[in-house]
Amino acid sequence: MSRPTSAAPGPYAPPAPARELTAVSADGARLHVEVHGPEDAPAVVLSHGWTCSTAFWAAQLRALSADHRVIAYDQRGHGRSPASPACTADALADDLEAVLEAVLAPGERAVVAGHSMGGMTVLAAAGRPAVREHVAAALLCSTGASRLVASSTVIPLPAGPVRTWLTRRVLGSRAPLGPVTPAALRVLKYGTMGPGSAPDAVAACARIVHACPRRVRHAWSRVLDALDLDHRIRELTMPVEVVVGTADRLTPPAHARALAAALPHPAGLTELPGVGHMTPLEAPDLVTGKIRALAATHLTTVVPAEEHA
Repeated sequence: MSRPTSAAPGPYAPPAPARELTAVSADGARLHVEVHGPEDAPAVVLSHGWTCSTAFWAAQLRALSADHRVIAYDQRGHGRSPASPACTADALADDLEAVLEAVLAPGERAVVAGHSMGGMTVLAAAGRPAVREHVAAALLCSTGASRLVASSTVIPLPAGPVRTWLTRRVLGSRAPLGPVTPAALRVLKYGTMGPGSAPDAVAACARIVHACPRRVRHAWSRVLDALDLDHRIRELTMPVEVVVGTADRLTPPAHARALAAALPHPAGLTELPGVGHMTPLEAPDLVTGKIRALAATHLTTVVPAEEHA
C-alpha cells in the first residue's frame, strides 16, 4: 500500500515530479521512483537515508531540476515503497541497481548522491555492474561504512560497551515516535541536527522521520547496527566526494575521514562547522552545489529523451 510522504509546507515541500514509475528489485520489491526536470538533461540520482523519503531531498529537487534530470526513489519500506521482509545491505544494493536500470539508458551515466543509509547503499552496490556502467561520480553525505553504533555520540557518555549498549537500545527502539510535539522536536534536533538548525528545518525533518513506520525503522536499525562495508570502499572506482557536519552525532566526522582516506579516487572532503547529520536539509545550497559541480565535471554525454522514454 502506498502512503504519502510527509513534509512541511513552503520551501521544505518537495515539488511535483514530472513523472513517477515503479522499479522492481531483484527479489520483486517495488520501489517508488520520481523523475524531476527535463528528460534530456544530465542525470542525478538521489538515495535517501534511514527513516527518510524522497521528501528529504526537497531543496535539491527544486534547485537541480531546472537543468538536470533528477531521479529520487524511496528505499524499501520508506515513503511510498512498500516494506519488504528482506532488510539487508545487499537488498539496498539490489534496489539501487534496479533504479539505475529503470531510469537510465544503456551506457548513460549519472551522478549519484547518497545520504546516511543512502550513502551506505552506494557503498554496498560499489562493485555491481549497473553501478560501474551508470555512475560517473558520487557524493556521500553524512555516512559511514562500519561500527556505526559504537561510534555514535547520541548518548553523551565516553566510548565503550555501556554507551554502545544504550545507543543500540535507543536507535533500535520499537516504540512509536508519536506526534510531532515540541518535546519530540527537541529530541530529534539533539540527535540528528546541528544546534543552530532553524526551527522550520527541524520541523520539516521531524515530519519526514515520524512518517516512517516503526517496524521499518526497527528493521533497518538492526541492519545498520551490524553493517560492515569497509571492504567495499576500494570498489568505488569513480570520483567520490564526501561531506559531513562537525556536529554529526550519528555518523561523526571520523567516518567521513576514513572514507576519504580509503577511496581510490577521492574528489574532496568537506566538514561543515556546526552542522549535524542531516546535511542535505541543513546545508542545502552547499550539498546542491557539490552535486552540480560533480555533474558539470563528470557528465559529458546527454542521452536524448526518446532513447530512454
